[in-house]
Amino acid sequence: MATIVVEGPIGVGKTTLARYLADDLGARLLLEVVEENPFLARFYEDRRRYAFQTETFFLLSRFRQHSELAQASLFTPHTVADYLFDKTFLFASLTLEGDEFELYRELFLQLRSRLPRPDLVVYLRAEPDVLLERIRRRGRPFEAGIEAGYLERITAAYDDLFARSEIPVEVVDAGAIDFVADEGQRADLLALLRASAKAA
Repeated sequence: MATIVVEGPIGVGKTTLARYLADDLGARLLLEVVEENPFLARFYEDRRRYAFQTETFFLLSRFRQHSELAQASLFTPHTVADYLFDKTFLFASLTLEGDEFELYRELFLQLRSRLPRPDLVVYLRAEPDVLLERIRRRGRPFEAGIEAGYLERITAAYDDLFARSEIPVEVVDAGAIDFVADEGQRADLLALLRASAKAA
């Protein structure tokens, strides 16, 4: 049984691809809880003030979800998730400072040590202009103020994370293909990921 995680910056298409891939593999699907975070809208209005609350909510929510992955049914050959638990620390490292960051890091390390690692990460990568357009199209009000500079920092952090990853990573140039509108490109991508999942 393989656990496959689809990752990448905000607006890149993680959830959409995770749904397609889970359906293709007959896999269990785990989706991140985003809009249920009561601090998120306020975070985008005042990042410094609400960063710790926002990131801590995500940390605990994601830990609870990933803990359930360890109890996945033996009858499900694969699990597909639309986020990696380590993204929790990635975002916190961009938004927290000082004592708050040190406290958060300790919490993260304690929780992460209790979780299994995924077998494969699919890294969807796209440039900020592509991400901004996709964010605009999906129309979440609390994302309206996201700036290109913030997306550049997130993308750079993901690049660094996966350059050092001990987990196999399949990098996909999500800005060069449209796996939502183009069925041929979607089929090609799913075939590539199906083969990667078998090898994992």
